[in-house]
Amino acid sequence: MRAVTWQGKRDVRTETVDDPGIVEAGDAVVRVTSTAICGSDLHLYELLTPFMLPGDILGHEGMGVVEQTGAEVTSVRAGDRVVVPFNVSCGHCRMCRAGLQSQCETTQVSAFGTGAALLGYSKLYGSLAGAQAQYVRVPHADYGLMRVGTDLPDERYLFLSDILPTAWQGVQYAGVTPGSSVAVLGLGPVGQLAARLAAHLGARVYGVDPVAERRAMAGRHGVTTFPDAEDARGPMRFDTDGRGPDAVIDAVGMEAHGSPGATALQRAIGVLPGEAQEKAMTTVGIDRVAALRAAVDLVSRGGTVSLSGVYAGMASPTPLMEMFDKQLTVRMGQCNVRRWTDDLMPLVEDPDDPIGLEDLVTHRLPLEQAPEAYRMFQHKDDGCVKVILDPAG
Repeated sequence: MRAVTWQGKRDVRTETVDDPGIVEAGDAVVRVTSTAICGSDLHLYELLTPFMLPGDILGHEGMGVVEQTGAEVTSVRAGDRVVVPFNVSCGHCRMCRAGLQSQCETTQVSAFGTGAALLGYSKLYGSLAGAQAQYVRVPHADYGLMRVGTDLPDERYLFLSDILPTAWQGVQYAGVTPGSSVAVLGLGPVGQLAARLAAHLGARVYGVDPVAERRAMAGRHGVTTFPDAEDARGPMRFDTDGRGPDAVIDAVGMEAHGSPGATALQRAIGVLPGEAQEKAMTTVGIDRVAALRAAVDLVSRGGTVSLSGVYAGMASPTPLMEMFDKQLTVRMGQCNVRRWTDDLMPLVEDPDDPIGLEDLVTHRLPLEQAPEAYRMFQHKDDGCVKVILDPAG
């Protein structure tokens, strides 16, 4: 089959690799009909390269048709149209029963002390082959795979694999209610959906992003936008009687603009030998925390900061004095996909498309053009917000 493989920093290629097969009785093999590039894929492309191996198959947002199932799989069968969640969870351990599927005790990667295994996301999370391919093997398929209908296009279902539940979790963790105010930092795919979901719940929503096309897209869905946090601070406080928004969702994470010191350290770590890079990333590695600092500054006293953007630095500086003084609540974590999918399915299948899922994808390209797609997405060229790769194209 053809698949997108990692070969080095900023080097991905579409290559011919072996087809996946059934390994465990709980596996399924899915023929992928649509797969997307996620902002988290760019972390592997640029920053987390010490944990990647040449030939690793990328991608953790996918959907398609079941081709084959293991002997213990009963909830799906060959021919079913399904969405593939990015985290692999068993559904029956204590963490899964508590709605913390991203911490699944059955699939935790104990070698690195990390949470549940993830598709296509380095040896830190299990070295599982990803979904940017013509076929993908899905462990624990009985619990993970979500059957969906056949009448709506892939664009309406695909994002249940990751970014839609990630955005919903961010909104839930922010405590958004009708009439509340919330700022979303970063209007990439997750930020777009978080802003729309918050507006759908009746909140007053602000969005911050330096890219004009992203601001324009958010504006079409009732979001008041600003190019940066400095420009946003005054109007937000004016609108909220001087307090600031009740909650801020950081949908940027570790690659925020405006963190020159952290950027320099990340580049320095990047030139170390492989094992030394791993050691540095897991001990002295820091993130670009400009977005986190902006969130703490903008949010109201007694408010909530919800982190949806990924952070990976073990020594990242945080403004604890200000957070303590403002008595903030901070919630964060990898998305627990299957916790939220039943809540989201009615929105996805609503004929009126209330959160505008069909107004998110800006580019659809053949799988063969993955290298160009990654470059375009990273540099935000050509108004790129979200890219779907077509394995059949």
